[in-house]
Amino acid sequence: MNVATERFLIEGPAGPIEVARDVPPGGSAGHLLIAHPHPLFQGTMDNKVVQTLARAAVQKGWTAIRFNFRGVGQSGGTYDGGDGELADWLAVRSQLATAGPLAVAGFSFGAFVTCRALDALSMANETVQHAVLVGTAVSRFDVPRVPTEWHERTLVVHGEADDTVELKDVMAWARPQALPVLVVPEVGHFFHGQLPLLKYVVSRHLSLPVAA
Repeated sequence: MNVATERFLIEGPAGPIEVARDVPPGGSAGHLLIAHPHPLFQGTMDNKVVQTLARAAVQKGWTAIRFNFRGVGQSGGTYDGGDGELADWLAVRSQLATAGPLAVAGFSFGAFVTCRALDALSMANETVQHAVLVGTAVSRFDVPRVPTEWHERTLVVHGEADDTVELKDVMAWARPQALPVLVVPEVGHFFHGQLPLLKYVVSRHLSLPVAA
């Protein structure tokens, strides 16, 4: 993302996991773990939406941690439909983001994995400060509901003109949860031309105070 980005490998359940970490100057408010889009469709931690989420985090004082799921880049293993990718997510969290507040974000397939991670954290009686779900792939995967106690901490963003995951499908997933969705007019799945707006709304969300 920038000249200060640290790139390194950690050990994961299927072999090495490739990680990129950006630490804000002047100290960190906590860690934001960011999950990338579908590994079988060129999804990587260097995807433009993922990088935008990282920039928003660093701007607001969060350490941004991106990583490649198994089978992507230098990460070992092969695509596992979400199960192995959740195991990768949990490995990154346990090795790099246990100290201090935790925030989570994901784009497309990454939002699906992030929702599964939220479920796992909730069942373990752990918490997150903020969650950001962009282009959530609800029409392609069985995306769990966001734990009710974290609705006020969760930002769901979707493009009105998304033809990869249609807005109507996201609304059908969000409606039974009474979970608000921020819709960006006339934008597609990859937010072409509106990445600055995406960065702004995510930055604003990461700045919100969270009740204890």
